[in-house]
Amino acid sequence: MDGTLCETEPAWMNAERAMAAAYGATWTHADGLALVGNNLIDSGVYIKRRMNLAQSPEAVVEELVDRVVIELAERDIEWRPGAVELLTACNEAGLPTALVTMSYDRFADAVVKALPRGRFDVVVTGESVARGKPHPDAYLMAADLLGVTPAATVAIEDSPTGAASAEAAGCRVVVVPNHVEVPLTPARVEVASLLDLDVAGLKSLVTNAF
Repeated sequence: MDGTLCETEPAWMNAERAMAAAYGATWTHADGLALVGNNLIDSGVYIKRRMNLAQSPEAVVEELVDRVVIELAERDIEWRPGAVELLTACNEAGLPTALVTMSYDRFADAVVKALPRGRFDVVVTGESVARGKPHPDAYLMAADLLGVTPAATVAIEDSPTGAASAEAAGCRVVVVPNHVEVPLTPARVEVASLLDLDVAGLKSLVTNAF
């Protein structure tokens, strides 16, 4: 979702900086990039340590998510180029779709409701699984809920942790770089933009996988 479907990473980074300022802590752009694609609890552990906070990682995450929701409420969601169009094309072609994100339910729900068109048949969030990305659990759950095997799916990711999660689950991975570089492996292909993908291209990735 963040950075692949919509451009919400700046909102997360703004919220992180605001949180650091509120606690008189130091926070850098490199710190923000280190959290891209992470399980939120892992991010909470990082923020707690980096900002020297007394509260639990869970409480840190709750405050962070609240700040991000407020941040997004003050601006229109910016959809990544080609993302809504590709989702809509998949819907029209009858392909099952899932949103797999480590964001929490209330944040993912807000983004899904804001979609100008298109739909996801399944939404798996960081609250849906015990182990978040880079573990495979979220993608395995999404495939199971869709009634397909991971090998028959294409996962679109923009972060190393997300790509690792999808690959570990057995998905074919399309990397669309955004804020951070994502290493390529035999199970991953890279495109500059989702404008470069269509339904036929997605099907060919599965047909020609591995």
